[in-house]
Order: sequence, then C-alpha cells, then structure tokens
Amino acid sequence: MQKQSTDISKKFWVKLFLTPVLFFAFAFTMPPLYNLFCEITGLNGKTSNEVYAGVAREIDNSRKVSVDFTSFSNAGFPIKFFPMVKKLDVVPGKLYTITYYAENRSDETIVGQAIPSVAPGLAASYFKKLECFCFNQQTFEPKKPIEMPVRFFVDSDLDKDIKNITLSYNFLKVKNVTKEVAKL
Repeated sequence: MQKQSTDISKKFWVKLFLTPVLFFAFAFTMPPLYNLFCEITGLNGKTSNEVYAGVAREIDNSRKVSVDFTSFSNAGFPIKFFPMVKKLDVVPGKLYTITYYAENRSDETIVGQAIPSVAPGLAASYFKKLECFCFNQQTFEPKKPIEMPVRFFVDSDLDKDIKNITLSYNFLKVKNVTKEVAKL
C-alpha cells in the first residue's frame, strides 16, 4: 500500500513541475509561430518586411487603387501622430512615398514602436513597404517634431476587385528612457 502511495506522489510532483514549464514553452513559442502564420497566409493585415529594391515591378496603368492612411496611439502615449496625406490614388506597381508626422508632447524622451495593419486582409500581402518607420523602434526627444517616411508600392497582382486599401499604424510606448537611464 505504501509503494502505491509513493508512485502517485511522484506522478503528482512530476506533473506539477512540468505543467508550468510547458505553459512557459507554449507562451514563448506563440509570437514567432503567429508571425509566421500571418506571413504565410497574409491574414491579420501583417505585411512582409522583405526588401524589394531592385526588383522589377510590373506597372498596371490601366487601374488605380485608393489607399487611405490612418494612425492611432495607445492611451498614455504622449505622441501627436498622423499621416501628412490621408488618401492617395495609386497605380499598382508604381513606387510612392508618404510621410507621417510625430511630435513628443511630453518632457521626457519616449521610445515607441509602430505596428502596421493593412485592410482588407487579402490585400496585405500585395502592399509592399520598402522603407518604413515601423521596421524599427523610434526615439522621440521632448517637444521635438519628426517626419517619418513610408515608401511603398501595391503589387500589380492585387485582385482587381479590391479598389480600396487602408494602411493603419498603431504606435505603442516601448519603455520610458528617462527612468531607465536614471536607474544606471
């Protein structure tokens, strides 16, 4: 009877130890797996960060696609942030550059990251960004305005039924630089 109780106790402790380890491993692997899934399927409006410089693009002068540009900032993120152009009619395959304006309204240096989204989701894999402030974290000095370019083209293989695309950015605060420096 004592041996059976010891076996149950060992199984219990092994399960108790393995459960949090497995949960941690699952949580650790989810973001890269999710990003891979979005890149492969084009779902969730995520676009590829591949560089298309030097790639021959077929320009389709027979049509235009309307691209709307929007911006959002999370609550508590003291950056004034908006596109300098709200809407642009683009020719698929042709290269365009637009600019977003940002200004830190606080007295502290702020680091942020822009998260892009393209709608409809089916258009995401055809919206190709060659240069974008969203590729890297941005440092915003106090009270200092900056202009951030986005260089892109819409692939001419985009479904002809898609007439409008929305490129949206949500800026998130990454960390408070002033407090991090003060800790050193």
